[in-house]
Amino acid sequence: MTSKQDIIVAGGGRVGLQTARLLADRDNDVSIIEPDPDVVDEIADEWIATVIRGDASTPDIQKQAGVEGADAIAALTGHAGLNLAICLVAKELNPEIRTVTRIQEATGEAYAEFVDGVVFPEHAGARVAANEIVGSDVQTLADVTGRIDVMQIRVQEGAPAAGKTLSEVRFPAGALVVSGEEGEQIAQPETVIEPGKRYVVAVDPDVADEVMNLLRG
Repeated sequence: MTSKQDIIVAGGGRVGLQTARLLADRDNDVSIIEPDPDVVDEIADEWIATVIRGDASTPDIQKQAGVEGADAIAALTGHAGLNLAICLVAKELNPEIRTVTRIQEATGEAYAEFVDGVVFPEHAGARVAANEIVGSDVQTLADVTGRIDVMQIRVQEGAPAAGKTLSEVRFPAGALVVSGEEGEQIAQPETVIEPGKRYVVAVDPDVADEVMNLLRG
């Protein structure tokens, strides 16, 4: 079973692009919708995944991005009203999709009635936005140096590392399992990686995909 999610990010500005990068680092398939042609050109120079130019609040553009089969959509433009419209259209086209909207003020409780998640990235940062989008199975806990992430990852049933001891799993250089299950003990070579349990892992983004594959499949 794979944990990879198909995620649409509406808005290719600073917040949207940074969040998309984090989600891609976690081995998700991420598409970006952005209306500004100059921004699209800029993103396309460095973003190897799908970039769609258009208004993300329109059904045709969302369908072009694959909303009907997507796991989540994150409306991260700088306009709260537009973000809400994007989420409502997505929910109409795909009732099972997870919707997350960006708000402009910390007091955005009213939006919670209409969407699955609300983020205020000007206060919390893109990592919190990425955590909200993918749910609770993979959470970035902190930046250590500005490059290394400390993440809490729930091990997927059937993942390559599930059921093995740390000494039996060859993690890539740049990854370190810090704690045992649920963070209750420091990890040791004999620590068993139990499916369904959470482990704290320090990881260099360059090897994040490989770590996700080992722990999430």
